[in-house]
Amino acid sequence: MSDFTVQLLLATPLIEVRDVVCAGTCRYKGAVERADRTQLVFPYRGTYVRHAGSDEAVADASQVLFFNAGEDYQVSHPNPGGDASLALTVDEALLRELAPAELLRREEDRLRFREPRLRIDPRAQVLVALLRHALREHIAEPLEGESLALTLVHRALAPRTTHVAGASHGRQRLVDRAKLVLARDLARRWTLAEVAAEVGVSAVYLTQSFRQVEGVPLYRYQLRLRLARALELLGEFDDLTALGLHLGFSSHSHFSAAFQQAYVRTPSEFRQAALHR
Repeated sequence: MSDFTVQLLLATPLIEVRDVVCAGTCRYKGAVERADRTQLVFPYRGTYVRHAGSDEAVADASQVLFFNAGEDYQVSHPNPGGDASLALTVDEALLRELAPAELLRREEDRLRFREPRLRIDPRAQVLVALLRHALREHIAEPLEGESLALTLVHRALAPRTTHVAGASHGRQRLVDRAKLVLARDLARRWTLAEVAAEVGVSAVYLTQSFRQVEGVPLYRYQLRLRLARALELLGEFDDLTALGLHLGFSSHSHFSAAFQQAYVRTPSEFRQAALHR
């Protein structure tokens, strides 16, 4: 039995959108895979690690990952529970028009990105949720689906909304380990000392390294993971207080305030807007 399922949500001459859900049973590196066409992959649930040569990238809901055409990679799942991602394949000419030149490799016969990933902002996370919901529920016709998908791509690649992870290889690996620790239990109210102990460094060094690599403090990164998970689960919880507590928020007001600050609308307003688009 395959470890993952793929559902084609949209297929037009310009763009394809797939919902990829993986059981995550392979803890260590899986078989070598290769993308035929360059893809932008937006994880929205769980975590996994993409290995490409000596480079590793932790995939989670705060990132867009680039799977370059013709490049080998492997995937591992250090944390149990599986994962899910929205994978977008865009017509190459259109993607070249959308992507800033500094993000692309020069003198390439095929379009490939220089970085393995970029950090996305809350607005891009909202677009991932809206696009997936609209296509899965057959709310959006192809023209609207294409428009939403291209808006997401533009948002994810725009320089003002992204952050290129930048640091030494050692610090990058350290931060990746910390991210996997946090993602292991989104509802847990970690302390800085606990996370630092898990990865084997001092709290000060972890704090400095995380901000340098990710561009945000550790606590804000964890908050964004919780809120991204909330976007996916809104349709499954009638009781929003229960959803907030399930994700580790101390109360409904805490959950609602954090959600509104990140996504402009409250959880109930967002759910109403998604259902009545």
